[in-house]
Amino acid sequence: MIMQSYCRVGVPFVMGTTGGDRERLYKIVEDSKVYAVISPQMGKQVAAFLASMEIMAEQFTRERPFPGYFLEAMESYQASKLDTSGTAEAVVGSFKKLGVSFELDKIQRIRDPKQQMEIVGVPEEHLSHHAFHLYHLTSPDQTVSFEFQHNVCGSSMYAEGTVDAIIFLSQKVQSKAEKRIYNMIDVLREGNMQ
Repeated sequence: MIMQSYCRVGVPFVMGTTGGDRERLYKIVEDSKVYAVISPQMGKQVAAFLASMEIMAEQFTRERPFPGYFLEAMESYQASKLDTSGTAEAVVGSFKKLGVSFELDKIQRIRDPKQQMEIVGVPEEHLSHHAFHLYHLTSPDQTVSFEFQHNVCGSSMYAEGTVDAIIFLSQKVQSKAEKRIYNMIDVLREGNMQ
């Protein structure tokens, strides 16, 4: 694993991934005392959406304002993506804290290019690199509905976020910051985005 090599030689790094054993990953980085930005989502705007969902979930966990609501969750990625979107899992996790009963294995994964164009609306030129998400909540009596959607075509948003994370981490290294492990929410909160 490349990350372990960085930790072994003390090289700061930025890593965007939803895969692997997160606890083990953080333990290795923490033990190495290397500086790192590790985030399942490098897109700044999507990271901000995830943060707002988590803040809402934290603020209203006790009230659980969506009991009995039915959730439909769909995500579409290029056919080569084998796992379920970590972004979708995080959003569903927030909805669960708000009272929605939903299992992660119910997230609808669209990987067929024909369905992606016809059902999801992915432009043909972006079939090889996209991230479309749709979350639809409906009240038990079907009189109220909420819909959240975020669609990304291409990879420029992720590249921009990665550049911001690199600049952010460089500043932390130069200032010899006490904290060593960060995520994209930390980068957003710093506010020095390019």
